[in-house]
Amino acid sequence: MGYLISLQFLMLYQNNLTGAIPNSLGNLTNLTHLYLYENQLSSPIPKDLGGLKFLTEMEIGQNQLNGSIPVSIGNLSNLNELHLRENQFSGTIPEELGNLKKLVVLDLDQNQLSGPLPELLCRNGTLQNITVSENKLTGPIPRSLKYCSSLIRARFNGNHFHGNLSEMFGIYPFPYFIDLSNNEFHGELSSSWGKCKSLTTLKVGKNNITGGIPPEIGTLTQLQALDLSSNYLSGKIPRGVGKLASMLNLYLNDNRLTGSIPQELGMLTKLLYLDLSTNSLNGSIPEHLGDFRYLFHMNLSNNIFTQKIPFQIGKLTQLSELDLSRNFFTGEIPSEFQSLQNLGTLDLSHNNLSGVIPKALVKLPGLLHINISFNNLEGPIPSGRAFMNLTIEEVQGNKGLCGNITGLPACGSSPLIKKHVKDKLKKLLVTILCPLLGSFLLLCAFYGGLRLHDQWRKSSGTEDMDMNKGNFFSVCSYDGKALYKEIVMATEEFNDIFCIGKGGYGSVYRAELPSGDVIAVKKLHHMPEMAMHRSFLNEIKALTEIKHRNIVKLFGFCSNSRHSFLVYEYLERGSLAKILSMEDEAMELDWQKRLKIIKGIAHALSYMHHDCSPAIVHRDLSSNNILLDPEYEAHISDFGTSKFLKIDSSNWGSLAGTYGYVAPEFAYTMKVTEKCDVYSFGVLTMEVIKGKHPGDLIAYLMSSKPENIELKDLLDQRLLYPSQEIERSLKSVLKLVRACLHVDPQFRPTMFFITKLLSTGTSYE
Repeated sequence: MGYLISLQFLMLYQNNLTGAIPNSLGNLTNLTHLYLYENQLSSPIPKDLGGLKFLTEMEIGQNQLNGSIPVSIGNLSNLNELHLRENQFSGTIPEELGNLKKLVVLDLDQNQLSGPLPELLCRNGTLQNITVSENKLTGPIPRSLKYCSSLIRARFNGNHFHGNLSEMFGIYPFPYFIDLSNNEFHGELSSSWGKCKSLTTLKVGKNNITGGIPPEIGTLTQLQALDLSSNYLSGKIPRGVGKLASMLNLYLNDNRLTGSIPQELGMLTKLLYLDLSTNSLNGSIPEHLGDFRYLFHMNLSNNIFTQKIPFQIGKLTQLSELDLSRNFFTGEIPSEFQSLQNLGTLDLSHNNLSGVIPKALVKLPGLLHINISFNNLEGPIPSGRAFMNLTIEEVQGNKGLCGNITGLPACGSSPLIKKHVKDKLKKLLVTILCPLLGSFLLLCAFYGGLRLHDQWRKSSGTEDMDMNKGNFFSVCSYDGKALYKEIVMATEEFNDIFCIGKGGYGSVYRAELPSGDVIAVKKLHHMPEMAMHRSFLNEIKALTEIKHRNIVKLFGFCSNSRHSFLVYEYLERGSLAKILSMEDEAMELDWQKRLKIIKGIAHALSYMHHDCSPAIVHRDLSSNNILLDPEYEAHISDFGTSKFLKIDSSNWGSLAGTYGYVAPEFAYTMKVTEKCDVYSFGVLTMEVIKGKHPGDLIAYLMSSKPENIELKDLLDQRLLYPSQEIERSLKSVLKLVRACLHVDPQFRPTMFFITKLLSTGTSYE
């Protein structure tokens, strides 16, 4: 073939050619087009090809060629297109490629090339398409490319390029595709991108970009794909994004964006993919998102969205994947989901959803994967294709669910499992009738007591004291009197052998009922009547009004003249304090589990402080009041000292709490704020990490400069030193702890802020 000196076109592409490219091809001095792509050639590029001075196009990609790109390629002065993609080339890109004054297309992606790009690429302003993605290239983007006004397509993704993004790229009049993702660029997004009016795709994901999304992005009316994911972008989503009428794919996930989803986003009616996950977006989901009639994938997970899931999502009939997990959604799963006939994956886990699982989900023909774990759902697991292969991991954390899944109770087997339809009516009736009935019984008991017992004649006359002397039973959804008798019998009249813990306001007993159910019963101590009454009603009020996966579940309460007690779910692992005090159990509590416990406590406190109205302050947070379930999920208990914060209230109260956990200002101001719990959380977090109460380590942590603190001095020595990844997480947590323990409460972060940092793995600065 080397003798065909007049040959101009050599097209041997898409065959099964093997071996080396023959050196003799260098003799084809009149060759203008060389096409050898999509074969199995496996040799270096012969240097002799650099003598083909008339060659305009060289396409030898998608082979197994190796070695370095020969310097002689820089001699191909007429070369317009150089395609070397998908081979095994290594080494650096020769600077001599900058000599190719007529080069229009440079395609080097998916090789093993390293080092910087040649400085003089596009020095003559002819380069239109450069693709160097998926290599090992480093360094900044050359200045010649910043001013390359001819550029219309550029792919730099999947390398190690670095530098200030806002200074590295200029204004390109006619670009339609720019991909800078998965590199190490920093800086901010320039408003100049708004001048690239022909842009259809802009990808800058997986870099270190900071600042906000420039509003000028909203002027790119041709834009179809925008990927800014996995950066450090902050601020709100610009309303102007709603003007991008051609948008098909929008990825803003894994940033630090705040605020609500702008209503204008609903104008992107052509959208196919929407991912806003792992930010700090809040508020409710706009109803207009239901107008995305072509939407295929929507991920809003790991944000701070609240309120109900809008039923308009049921209008997204093309939707295949829906992820709303790890938010704070309340209410029921919309029955309108029955219209999502193309839905294949549904994740609603880690929210505060309640009610039953809609039977309509059974009718969805394509639904294969569903996760509803860690909500407040109740009732039976429906039968149907999507529910046939469910595991306990996908339904756990819902105390009222039952069904034929290993780890769940069978339906109808337990009186403590609410019958979801009847129970709603029972709850409503109890809510209305209990106070009326209670008042009547209290009145009768008061007058009956005056007549029957002389010792009751000195009653203060308050309703609080009368209540404790009457015969009053109230357990939502149960026969109170019957349950009272069962509990007294099960504990042998509250014998100490059944006692599993003691707190400031009561002792906790394990009670196994005749049905086989095990419950925890907190019997209030004998105390001055007013204090006992206030403690009792505080806990009842707090626990009956809140539902959260990390807060212990209250089944009800019983009260009469002899005993007043609360009925809880039983968590068999017991308290965190007990586990940390026992050698074997503490060693079982590895670093992953301990970080999980810290996050669970933070989520519960954030819910109490920011999602309950009025806000709830625990005031007695300690390791004794943290209970663990079989999955080592933390549950906050003992609300005997909780106090409700009301606007325009001075919030003065009696000193409560456990020594060693109480915020220092509380001892002299006696003022209750959420920041008291934040301080206690800081102490408790250190205890989880250290394996015991930190004591004097608190002073050490607060008085030392962060750079002088040795992590090993703060760790539980019973465990192996953590891996690098866990070590980074622990260091981030300890930065938070320092902020929580600040002597001035106004400088302590909120639990809302703490929860968000822990959820996203962001370090506190």
